[in-house]
Amino acid sequence: MILETETLILRKPGPQDVAATVDFFMSPRSSMAGGPLTQGKAWRQFAAEVGHWDLVGCGMWAVTPKGGDDAIAGLVGPWCPMDWPEKELGWVIFDGFEGKGIAFEAATAARRDAFERLGWETAVSYIDPENVRSIALAERLGATLDQSAPQPKPETPCLVYRHPTPSEVTS
Repeated sequence: MILETETLILRKPGPQDVAATVDFFMSPRSSMAGGPLTQGKAWRQFAAEVGHWDLVGCGMWAVTPKGGDDAIAGLVGPWCPMDWPEKELGWVIFDGFEGKGIAFEAATAARRDAFERLGWETAVSYIDPENVRSIALAERLGATLDQSAPQPKPETPCLVYRHPTPSEVTS
């Protein structure tokens, strides 16, 4: 399955995305997404992203700019492992692709797909309190801080941003 936006292609991650994704999760850029990780743990994280699709029927999309060489710019989309308290819309954008509106465009498309195709009635984004760029993106998407929402990892609390419901989303 593929989603297309005006400037992006969102597709299931595959073997061509291993190196860039492992590099991201090994880098300091991943510090607000559980990293940096060792090479083995970064590879396992990528394997979990791919396996999520097979086990749940959806997952984080590999985001690539249209007209490019299919190089992955990041991962954006639904994430709902069995121990997560709610269905999440998540995102990580790789070095060199930030600040171009990619995350907003991809998250908008991924959220629409989650609401329309997957039938989600709600979505949250779990964000590190120091990740000001992700907080700004969540707010740009219309999500609001939900202090009463359950935490995915109570031992390391995060901010929980609740997205507008499908009926409230206009874009």
